[in-house]
Amino acid sequence: MDKTRKLHIEESELLVLLENKDRNGFNILYQNYSGAIYGIIIRMLREEEEATDMLQEVFIKIWNKIDSYDRKKGRLFTWMANLTRNLVIDRIRSADYKNHTLKNFVRDDNVRVTDSQYSSITKTDSIGLTGLVGELKPELRVLIQKIYFEGYTQSDLAEELEIPLGTLKTRVRAAIKALRKQFD
Repeated sequence: MDKTRKLHIEESELLVLLENKDRNGFNILYQNYSGAIYGIIIRMLREEEEATDMLQEVFIKIWNKIDSYDRKKGRLFTWMANLTRNLVIDRIRSADYKNHTLKNFVRDDNVRVTDSQYSSITKTDSIGLTGLVGELKPELRVLIQKIYFEGYTQSDLAEELEIPLGTLKTRVRAAIKALRKQFD
C-alpha cells in the first residue's frame, strides 16, 4: 500500500470491518491513522527506533481492544490517541525503559518532528484540533498541549507548575469544557 495516500471510508464502515476482525479494515485503519499516531508517539518518546516499535504495539492493542471503543463517547481517532498516549506513558514509566533511555527523554517544546508524513501537528491540523486548542486562553492551552500532545501526566504537570494536583485537574476540566463548547 502507498503510505502517503489515505483510503476514504466512512468511520462507521471502518468500525464494522474492525469489529468483524476484517484484515482489510486493519489495513485501512493503519493506512489512514499510522502517521498521526506515530506523531503522538515520537513527540512523547523522542526516539525513532523506540517510537517505531511502539507504533506496532499500539496498533496491535487497537486491533485487540476495538470492542471496547464506544462510538457515543467520541470519535475513533480520539479513542486511539488516548490509548496511544496511555501506552506511551506506561512505557515511559516502566523500569526497563527508564534504565535504557531516561537520559534521552527530554520534554522540550522546541523539539519538533520535521517529517511531514509523521507529523502529528500536520495530522491534528487536518481534523482542526490544533486550531481549536489555539483558541483557548493561554493558561488553558498550555495544559492541553502538555497533557495531550506532550505526554505529561497530571501529577508531573502539577509538580512542574508548582500547583496542587486538584487545582490542575479543575483547570484541565475547564479546558476540556471550553474545547467542547467550540465543537457545538
